Amino acid sequence: MTTTTHSGPAQGHHAGHHDAGGLPGGLQISQDGYTLDLDRSIIRPGATRLRFRILGPDGAPVTAYTPLHDRDLHLIVARRELTGFWHVHPELGDDGTWSVRLDLPGAGAYRVFADIAPEALGRTVTLGADLAVSGPYEPLPVPAPATVDVVDGYEVTLAGDLVPGEAREITLTVHRDGAPVTDLQPYLAAYGHLVVLRAGDLAYVHVHPDGEPGDGVTAPGPGITFHAAVPGPGTYRAFLDFKHGDTVRTAAFTLVAGH
Repeated sequence: MTTTTHSGPAQGHHAGHHDAGGLPGGLQISQDGYTLDLDRSIIRPGATRLRFRILGPDGAPVTAYTPLHDRDLHLIVARRELTGFWHVHPELGDDGTWSVRLDLPGAGAYRVFADIAPEALGRTVTLGADLAVSGPYEPLPVPAPATVDVVDGYEVTLAGDLVPGEAREITLTVHRDGAPVTDLQPYLAAYGHLVVLRAGDLAYVHVHPDGEPGDGVTAPGPGITFHAAVPGPGTYRAFLDFKHGDTVRTAAFTLVAGH
């Protein structure tokens, strides 16, 4: 089962991030002059506090950001084999240090992604760094391809395909006890958030849905529609955050993008 955790109730729409050389987001610890500086790269299993800084081109901690869907920074933590996923929102200290409580349940190899839009840069960038949780562990295989997931009694169905280099429509439909959910609650200024990670290198794509709550057009379910473009062929895990009954849940899917 995919493990998920959420913190907090980021404006703008972003759909993956590529540098001038065309690299997918999240593959580099430093990009465009900005660096993800983790306080520790090895932690113990269980509750801990992760601290880090975003260093700017001058080497100083960055403190000025343009919000992305109500937040200055989104932090994604994922197991390397994509069987665990956490979307949390750290707090920024006056000295430029971010801090967040994490509760990673088991030993293994993890990847940390910082999704940000520094004011001085004027656009979004995603930085990534490895995080190890100490202790013996056995790597798990990436879950088999599937377009239906059940989480806490909610059945979520994914319709659509991932095609390398093309923005394709992906619709996720939420049901509970066999009935469509038509009263999804806004979460971070949207009815859903989708993070797509490629198995093997963990290339990162973060997309927000078409429309937004309160625009007079977008219905609060049962369907949530995105346009997602992936950087190349491979196996991907797609993680959907949605809110209902005042609780944020995450459904996960495995998809294969062909050549």
